Amino acid sequence: MGLVREINEDAYLDQPDRGMWAVADGMGGHAVGDVASTMVVDALRKTPTVSNVAQSVANARQHLQAVNLQLRTEAARRNVQIIGSTVVALFAYGCYCGYLWAGDSRIYLCRNGHLACLSRDHSRIEELKSRHPAADGLGIQQAAHNVITRAVGASDALVLDEGMLEINDGDIFLLCSDGLSNALSEQEIGSVLVPGNYRQACDMLIHMALKRGGRDNISAVVVGVEDLYSAEKTVVNPAL
Repeated sequence: MGLVREINEDAYLDQPDRGMWAVADGMGGHAVGDVASTMVVDALRKTPTVSNVAQSVANARQHLQAVNLQLRTEAARRNVQIIGSTVVALFAYGCYCGYLWAGDSRIYLCRNGHLACLSRDHSRIEELKSRHPAADGLGIQQAAHNVITRAVGASDALVLDEGMLEINDGDIFLLCSDGLSNALSEQEIGSVLVPGNYRQACDMLIHMALKRGGRDNISAVVVGVEDLYSAEKTVVNPAL
């Protein structure tokens, strides 16, 4: 919930039996952001169950495009510019996973003690960083408002980025809203994930973000990969 806002505009999905997890963050300052994030998560929940990561990602894209149209229609009906939500989603089957995102909700991978952010924020600040890689990061943030440039419902054409990779025993994924990633450094996030206690890591990350002021809603989903038998029987264990 955070310590400032009166409404929690975050939503999450936890379906380990289907190999599917997601975090959505209703866009702050816009109308009914909590409704938008809930619609995004509900749409992913309703995707058909398949035994193929690529098809899972494709189905998610199709359902999110439908939500985008619904949100654009509802915004026009209410005569507001945007009713929107960021999204980051992870899909796993067998030894592979796929992920997609729009906005600044993130997915991290902690592998062999090293943390990497698999997503790249769709924001004005990230655009400036890509154009001016030698510029001071703090100076860029001070010079620009961090406007989100992509989100479900933000424009008539929804553009989602995606990735796919082979998963290894011991991999840990973190999906989170910017209420967490803005409050903690990657070094801090990695130090919490490395020990491999998924439930404890999730609780600790949220606690740390709250201790930093909790200026936004905070959502985190931690997913650990465990190869219990062999390379052909990799399973994924989640925690919230």
